Amino acid sequence: MMKMHAAVLLLCGATVGLAACGEKTSEAVKKSDVPAFQGSTGASAYMANGWKAGDKTAWDQQLRTRTQGQNEYARAPAQP
Repeated sequence: MMKMHAAVLLLCGATVGLAACGEKTSEAVKKSDVPAFQGSTGASAYMANGWKAGDKTAWDQQLRTRTQGQNEYARAPAQP
């Protein structure tokens, strides 16, 4: 009888342990096959002024401008 209780407890513990390690599918994430510079419909409030969807050169220039503003070496004044 004692061995049966131990086996049941071991089985329950293993079941709970394996259930905790299960990976759930993330169906909420929608992946797009469209490149970023193509833009999206309905997001015009979040687009940079003057940028048109599908203009890859303007997209690349906007990214260069944005990253240059985050470059601490370019923003800091030169030390004498």
